[in-house]
Amino acid sequence: MKNYFKKMRGTRKPQTRKPLSEITWSGLGAFAGIYAVWQLNHFLGIQENDHLFLVGSFGASAVLIYGAPDAPLSQPRNFIGGHFISALTGVIAAILLPENIPLAGALAVAVAVAAMQLTNTVHPPGGATALIAVIGGPSIRELGFGYAFSPVLVGTLIMLIVALLVNNLSSSENRHYPRNWL
Repeated sequence: MKNYFKKMRGTRKPQTRKPLSEITWSGLGAFAGIYAVWQLNHFLGIQENDHLFLVGSFGASAVLIYGAPDAPLSQPRNFIGGHFISALTGVIAAILLPENIPLAGALAVAVAVAAMQLTNTVHPPGGATALIAVIGGPSIRELGFGYAFSPVLVGTLIMLIVALLVNNLSSSENRHYPRNWL
C-alpha cells in the first residue's frame, strides 16, 4: 500500500516559462484559428445562434497546436484523427443510448479514448468532442454522423491550416509545425 501512495508524490522538476516571442506566436495562432472557424460559420450562415462550428473542444486543441506545436499529441494525425474518431464514437453513443445521457456520455468518452489509442491518434480534446456529441443539445444531435464531418472535420482542417501558417512564421528554428505528419 505504501508503494501505491508513493507513486502519487510526483517529482520535483521546475517548469520553465517559454520566451515571450513564443507566447506571442501561441496567442496569435489561437486567436487566428478560433476566429477563422467562427468566420466560416458566419460566412456560411450556419445556425448563427448556436455557433455550430465553435465546438468547445477546439479551445483545448488551440492550446496544443498553437501553444505546444512540438508535442506529439499536437501533430496533425493526432489532432484531426483524434477529433474525427471521437466525434464518431460520440454520435454512435448518442444514437444507441438517447434516453440515458450520463451513460451515453461516459461510454462515448471511454470508447473514444480506446479508439484513439488503438489508432495511435490520441488527442486529449477528442474526449470532449465525443462528449459534446452526446450533451451538445438538439442542434448537434440532429446532425447525426454529419457532426463528425461538419463541424468537427471541417473545423479541424481550418485550424490545421492556420497552425501551418502561423507556427511556421516564427524566425525561431525551434518553432515549426508539424514535427511529423504520421
